[in-house]
Amino acid sequence: MDRINWGIIGCGNVTEVKSGPGFRLAANSDVTAVMRRNRELAQDYAKRHQVDRYYDDAYDLLQDPHVNAVYIATPPGSHEEYALAAIERGLPVYIEKPVGVDVSAARRIAAAVSEAGVRACVAHYRRRLPTFVAVKQWLEEGRIGRVQQVDLRLWKTAPKENAGWRLDPALSGGGYFHDLAPHQLDILLYYFGQPVKVTGICTGTDPRIADQVSGQILFPDEVLFNGSWNFTAPSAREEDSCTITGATGTIRFHFFRDFHLASLETAAGTESFRFETPANVQAPLIAEVVQYFRGQGANPSPVADAVTGMQMMEQLLGQ
Repeated sequence: MDRINWGIIGCGNVTEVKSGPGFRLAANSDVTAVMRRNRELAQDYAKRHQVDRYYDDAYDLLQDPHVNAVYIATPPGSHEEYALAAIERGLPVYIEKPVGVDVSAARRIAAAVSEAGVRACVAHYRRRLPTFVAVKQWLEEGRIGRVQQVDLRLWKTAPKENAGWRLDPALSGGGYFHDLAPHQLDILLYYFGQPVKVTGICTGTDPRIADQVSGQILFPDEVLFNGSWNFTAPSAREEDSCTITGATGTIRFHFFRDFHLASLETAAGTESFRFETPANVQAPLIAEVVQYFRGQGANPSPVADAVTGMQMMEQLLGQ
């Protein structure tokens, strides 16, 4: 395809700034049609973003002859249905994370992609943000020697009100852990490769929603990961940190802030960095997705990796 003409299924909040503008910032890419179940909201989005066509039925959008690629930005509960429908029509798909509500859904999507030979990516956009690119470069350069251990802590006072679909397991898969952990686990996978062993345990007032998760992952070359997630933490104990310890140094960074701070500690001293997060946070990844869909680059975020991430998540939950 010379030009990617996107149809967006689910033009909600995430598409306003984080992802939507990225489809037009990328070269040889445009948004041709959008869909939302509320027709008035779909029309409003199309008008504000100068999109030619809008729908209130995803299957009508999938039949639009002007659409040759699909971005699925609905809650995870419908990712599988729409992804399989797009793949069946031979349309390449870019799917929001998590790729599905569970690993079984993720595997069915991956199988359909493989069988149909359709190109597909998942929105693990942190792979292309400056902080995480820099950390990967430091690791590849051996700046802290052989990596020995990774310690991650995400403790948040997550509001129960106005949580929308995130606290509805049928739509989200299981609460804030399902919403946030995929970003972190994908970066670990991106840095260290396929896990050797994963163990974990969780607690929660609702058996379908994990309030606290604790787990370990063994990566190749004996890299040991320890993770702690708490979504009922007191406000004074909130924390977002990741520490990578090597034989000759340490890297520290975090995942979920408007800007990112990172430090590199070696025998030569400590260097501190501040990385600004772009407003259109998915734009760098979307640019590479467009190139991949056009046959001019490698897959920057394969569905197969998302399957592994979902499996890791379920194992950390002790499932």
